Amino acid sequence: MVNDILSWILGVVDSVDPVLRIALAGLAILLETSVLIGLVVPGDSVVIVASLATPNPFDNPVQYLALILVVIAGALAGESIGFALGRWFGPRIRSSRIGRRIGEHNWVRAENFLDRRGGIAIFVSRFLPVLHSLVPLTVGMSGMPYRRFIAWTAPACAIWATAYVTVGATAGGVTRTLIADQLHYAGYVFVAIILGFLLVAWLVKLALHRLNERHMARAGDGDPDTRDDIRRS
Repeated sequence: MVNDILSWILGVVDSVDPVLRIALAGLAILLETSVLIGLVVPGDSVVIVASLATPNPFDNPVQYLALILVVIAGALAGESIGFALGRWFGPRIRSSRIGRRIGEHNWVRAENFLDRRGGIAIFVSRFLPVLHSLVPLTVGMSGMPYRRFIAWTAPACAIWATAYVTVGATAGGVTRTLIADQLHYAGYVFVAIILGFLLVAWLVKLALHRLNERHMARAGDGDPDTRDDIRRS
């Protein structure tokens, strides 16, 4: 039963043209990392689904790397949009109806985090819920140069994209092999891989949140190193 369902799901994903599948993954992550939109668009889920039909790097490195690069590009484009909106319309967005629904405490936490941690906050926020959408906007309002912002967020986007695509491609490839061998536990292996990854991802996010909670809860203390990190041109 489980194998039949998974075979159907994999078949549906495989039936989508690879170029379209990769493009949709890039678009989804662009929206997921864009300010405000990213709070409701499940870009990570779309990337994993698209990765299920992606061969592992040993069988087809071109398609595997293409998906990673497009997802990275989508993430950087989305964060750049958030940065630009923050630079030009930040205060208006924050005071808008949507901005108020996000909650003033979330805006303050993003500001505190950036003020106290500078570039490290940009890197870490990519892996934290809510903040990954608010921090680019907050950076835009802070006056940090764009090239410094992108230098901190690019490595985080690359790590994120590589992890999600690799896990999805591995889960899809292993499951196809086991189903082809008519092994009844193929579906359980697939579920174990996905749930195991999601558990690890959740634990990493939890650890990062706890390590940085004090920086989000308190306003900046005037640390000159942090200020230089934000204002350096």
